[in-house]
Amino acid sequence: MNNNTKKLIHIENLYKNYLLGKKIEVKVLKDISLDINEGELIAIIGPSGSGKSTLMNIIGCLDIPSSGNYFFEGKDISTLDADELATLRSEKISFVFQSFNLLHGKTVFENVMLPLMYQKSFKGSMQERTAESLRMADLEESLWQNKPNQLSGGQQQRVAIARALVNRPKILLADEPTGNLDSQTGINVVNELKKLNREYGTTIIMITHDTSMTEKVDRVITIKDGLILE
Repeated sequence: MNNNTKKLIHIENLYKNYLLGKKIEVKVLKDISLDINEGELIAIIGPSGSGKSTLMNIIGCLDIPSSGNYFFEGKDISTLDADELATLRSEKISFVFQSFNLLHGKTVFENVMLPLMYQKSFKGSMQERTAESLRMADLEESLWQNKPNQLSGGQQQRVAIARALVNRPKILLADEPTGNLDSQTGINVVNELKKLNREYGTTIIMITHDTSMTEKVDRVITIKDGLILE
């Protein structure tokens, strides 16, 4: 684990409710309090429907809590407008989804470079940064001009990781990153994430229902019925 103990995320007394119809309110997250430090490698585990993905969406600023407080690098997220939230997501937060979400009409290289084209603050060579990210994700250069459908599942997941890293995020959120992969490929992908965490200090949060992940991370957060279990 990275020895840097600077606090990256502080969540206190967070609730998330959804309305089903006009009168039925479902409480998905209940009184969540959580601190995450820079450089941590964390697994959030729990059964399907426990609130894992909802929590990840709130951490990733894709959703907002019903009540409670969320601070990212000391900044109260509730005070940010839509443009400021979009900038935060673009510059500080990246996602890796189990479905990869790659654009099949573009090459691997173009897929990875795409986030930089939307980042207003980026300065430097997009080509150099893209190549660097693909190397960080351990994808062979001979595949960079291929289309995603010419790659294996594990290779596509590495492209998704490279794309997530290209903007040098403070935090990488991985939602079931091994869910669609065979067990050996899944182990390889987790090892890549561990390497990125160890060598580059990227804070990584993995959402998973795979309890074997608990042996590979610094800390495990277990959620059940919208509550964090100690």
